[in-house]
Amino acid sequence: MKKIIAALACALLAPLAFAQTQSTSVTTTTTTERVTVTGTVVNVTAEGGTATAYQPSNTLVIRVAGSQNMGRYVMNGLGNVVDKAGRIVDTPVKPGTHVQVFYVDNGETRIIDHIVVDQ
Repeated sequence: MKKIIAALACALLAPLAFAQTQSTSVTTTTTTERVTVTGTVVNVTAEGGTATAYQPSNTLVIRVAGSQNMGRYVMNGLGNVVDKAGRIVDTPVKPGTHVQVFYVDNGETRIIDHIVVDQ
């Protein structure tokens, strides 16, 4: 009888001894989409000279360095006047001040990006 009970116990325990653990499989899918960016290329140009007038308001006239030509530039918006170190200059640009104007050509108007005052 002991042999029969031992055999039944072994028969019942054998599947548990050889059982496999479950594993889960995770599949990750990556998709790539193309993005198209459209816009306008803005070319900022620099020109140096001496300020001759700052009028009417927001318009700077300079005598271009090395010539008798005058350049007229419009400050339209957030254009900054800075010194060589990049600090903002709060005083108006006075005639005779040597400046370098960084501007964007917009057809007939040259719109100032920023002005560097050589002090």
